[in-house]
Amino acid sequence: MPVRNGLKTYSIILNITAAIYAAVMFVIFPSCSNKEKGLVEAITERDSLPSMKSLGVTTLISDSGITRYKIITEEWSIFDKKDPPYWAFEKGVYLEKFDSLLHIDASIKADTAYYYEKKKLWELKGNVHIQSQRGDKFDTELLFWDENDKKVYSDKFIRIEQEDKTITGYGFESNQELTDYVIRNTTGVFTVENQATTTNNTPKDSVRQDSIPVRRIKPVRKQ
Repeated sequence: MPVRNGLKTYSIILNITAAIYAAVMFVIFPSCSNKEKGLVEAITERDSLPSMKSLGVTTLISDSGITRYKIITEEWSIFDKKDPPYWAFEKGVYLEKFDSLLHIDASIKADTAYYYEKKKLWELKGNVHIQSQRGDKFDTELLFWDENDKKVYSDKFIRIEQEDKTITGYGFESNQELTDYVIRNTTGVFTVENQATTTNNTPKDSVRQDSIPVRRIKPVRKQ
């Protein structure tokens, strides 16, 4: 009998120990799980935050030792943990693009801009305005500038103002110097005549689809 009581007492102790262990594990495991979940959320949140954020920026950007452009912006954020990484200019940006002799090829303004550094691709959005070295003015709501392919393009409505005419259309592609470009689906060519040659019977603005210089712009209409 003493032996049996001893076994019974030992069995009770084991059951109590197992119950306590189970209770402890029940408390610890969710706690560890919550910590791991919190760690994942923290990493995700960190990845979504900019690694650098600067306010009131005016700076020159160089590539291979050559000054490429000047940036003026209220806010510049760099997201290098994103895939793909990019720069963000969400409060507007003003760019001046330089040629190899530091002449300004073009000035660019936009409400918002993103630069994908690995792709060397600019995405300009909202009230995009460009003025080329020749004085041509380009206005659209969305424009891409691919530095690798050395071209500028858009599939949105675009308005181009030259010295003597204004051209409108949907879809646009150009070299990055903005000297040789194509407007697709042309909607109008409005020729502005000098006041000295304008008579009372001739409107100052007129529509002339055949007045586009071939060397500077190539209109493409829908078939």
